[in-house]
Amino acid sequence: MNRLIIVFAALLLTALTAMAQKKPDLNTLLEKRTFGEGKAALSYRLLKPEEYDGKKSYPLVVFLHGAGERGTDNTAQMRHGVAEFAKEANRKKYPCFLIAPQCPAKRGWGEYSKTVASLVESLCKEFSIDKKRIYLTGLSMGGYGTWTLLAQRPDLFAAGIPICGGGNEKQAETLAKIPIWAFHGDKDTLVRPERSRTMIEAIKKAGGKPRYTEYPGVGHDSWTQTYRDPKVIAWLFEQTKPNDK
Repeated sequence: MNRLIIVFAALLLTALTAMAQKKPDLNTLLEKRTFGEGKAALSYRLLKPEEYDGKKSYPLVVFLHGAGERGTDNTAQMRHGVAEFAKEANRKKYPCFLIAPQCPAKRGWGEYSKTVASLVESLCKEFSIDKKRIYLTGLSMGGYGTWTLLAQRPDLFAAGIPICGGGNEKQAETLAKIPIWAFHGDKDTLVRPERSRTMIEAIKKAGGKPRYTEYPGVGHDSWTQTYRDPKVIAWLFEQTKPNDK
């Protein structure tokens, strides 16, 4: 009898573990949308809080994909990173909106930075979004886009997580005012880790206090362990823009 109980308990634990690790169905969870018209239109996916209440305000995460996910299918941009935010456990612990726009082929985020910012402002009018808790993150080409958009619109974002990207060191003074946690692999040959290192040093010299994590022995894929780290997600949702003086 005791053996049966132990076996049953083991099977139950295995089943519960499998359920916890089950990947979310992103195509179902994230609504397909388009912002703008004609050649200026930008496709994006929208994740809403599980139990959205218009009387409450929610954070908004803006996710910028890498070069390999460009296109027009409005699906490829969810290939990396997005699933971590869409996991049931994270959605319950950190109810939020998330948008994942898709950059057209052969284009870069620098060309669409104003469009992304306008999209954010439009969503703030459509939904109950906490304007003090709008976050920006991206990987590779999206890491570059994160640095760029943070510098262009420091008034819009409460914090940023650029992963394996690079920015303009001349914008360090502006970036010094924003909570930033950058990540890179020290064996990255596609985007050299110096791109993150120099940005962090420039921001520190400008008076900022950015955080930087460099993974030893890791190549270009420094995003997988970053987005899977509960401490990183917790840090992001802790950030809030200060009250206006």
